[in-house]
Amino acid sequence: MQRKANKNRESRVNEAIKEELSLILRDMKDPRIDLMTSIVRCDTSRDLKYCKVYYSVLGDETKKEEAKEALKAGTGYLRRELAIRLNLRQTPELSFIADDSMEYSQYLDGKFREIHEEDEEKLKNMTPEMREAKKAFEASLEEGDSEWNDGSSQDNFSDF
Repeated sequence: MQRKANKNRESRVNEAIKEELSLILRDMKDPRIDLMTSIVRCDTSRDLKYCKVYYSVLGDETKKEEAKEALKAGTGYLRRELAIRLNLRQTPELSFIADDSMEYSQYLDGKFREIHEEDEEKLKNMTPEMREAKKAFEASLEEGDSEWNDGSSQDNFSDF
């Protein structure tokens, strides 16, 4: 039970740090921190002495590099502001880590759209015979027809 309570506290502290850092970033006067800089998540150590802050910057590489430098230079200010805003016994040391997951998800979304468009184009170019064969194949997969299976179907338990 004690571990679960600690886990809940860690998650609450992580969320509080994330929210406060987001607000502090908006108030910072450093021109290197773009409005498209956001805090993705925070991970604190169990003893709450260290905190990894994952941030994301939408834009080109120069904006990302500028934001990295600005966050590194402003670490002391950000930690001091956190100490003022949060009631923690000890304010954790902050380390900033770039997170490209948002850009990667946009990249994957674009790839999925390309694949979908290619599939739609292939469907338009199909002959009626090919469409019938495709429908028959899909129907057999739904029914578990052994004609289309290679015999390794998990639905066939007659041997057991």
